[in-house]
Amino acid sequence: MRIWIEAVAGLIFPAGRPPRPWARLERPFCERCAEPYSRHAPEEFFCANCADRRWALKRVRAAYRAVGSVREAILRFKYEREYSLRPWLGRWMQDGFRRYYSMENWDGLVPVPLHPSRRKLRGFNQSAEIAGWLGAKVGIPVVEGLVRVKPTPAQARLKRGERLRNLRGALELARGFDPRGRRLLICDDVFTTGATADACARILQQAGAAEVAALTVARG
Repeated sequence: MRIWIEAVAGLIFPAGRPPRPWARLERPFCERCAEPYSRHAPEEFFCANCADRRWALKRVRAAYRAVGSVREAILRFKYEREYSLRPWLGRWMQDGFRRYYSMENWDGLVPVPLHPSRRKLRGFNQSAEIAGWLGAKVGIPVVEGLVRVKPTPAQARLKRGERLRNLRGALELARGFDPRGRRLLICDDVFTTGATADACARILQQAGAAEVAALTVARG
């Protein structure tokens, strides 16, 4: 009930446009994880972390960096439940979709799942909400094809190695969802180390997905 009240309030009193500048994610960046590179680099390259890591995720893309007002809007939506910011986060994700994925055919948008206890506490799954906004705009179905079966500490509080270990055994394929032969986009608010998105991609890949990539609002 609380989230519905906040959603209605957001429609009546919509959030103003987050102040610019919005820092774009610009090349050069790693072709796999989109880690920005400040110096001159080949047009296509893989960073040191990706070169030594076995990814299930094909690639990740975002239109913006998770800094300044972009980061602030993500945090306000996620932790302060400012639901009226959903259209802005959706538009930013759509910017990334148009720039990097719109010329390809995708069978579904798969939001990163929350454990039921955390979803109940927060009132909504921010990834599913943003993916729902995007899906309605680009005509791709949103499929909650993954479930989180084990509560885990928040990824933001952990170091890179801890994030990779944190998700072991925490995710499963949702009952009744068959990803075989499908090209799927994992959707989330922020991509940082990639541990969460890659864990999601691995479950889908092992179940037969043809390709799994990721799209986020921003690159951390």
